[in-house]
Amino acid sequence: QVQLVESGGGLVQAGGSLRLSCAASGSFVSVNRMGWYRQAPGNQRELVATITSGGSTNYADSVKGRFTISRDNAKNMVYLQMNSLKPEDTAVYYCHAIVLTTYQGIYWGQGTQVTVSS
Repeated sequence: QVQLVESGGGLVQAGGSLRLSCAASGSFVSVNRMGWYRQAPGNQRELVATITSGGSTNYADSVKGRFTISRDNAKNMVYLQMNSLKPEDTAVYYCHAIVLTTYQGIYWGQGTQVTVSS
């Protein structure tokens, strides 16, 4: 069983910063690509950023230059540093990971709310 647990969401004023963390736990061989997605009310879930086990990153255009994704492979953790936050960044943020157990599966965290006030 693989679990992803997020932390670090909250309420912040526009222009502020937050750091999200996500820890993968359970029985697995390796954690491959990890990332963050978000979903605002009435919208589809969208990609925010991803990072491979080798450190290659990918960002949505809307967050480039403001958000930074990183990971600690030894701890099976992924982080999202969010700076210069805007009201339109308000959403539930979900941790995502591709994990190898007896097969390669996609796993999601429970989500953490980020609210940016204007």
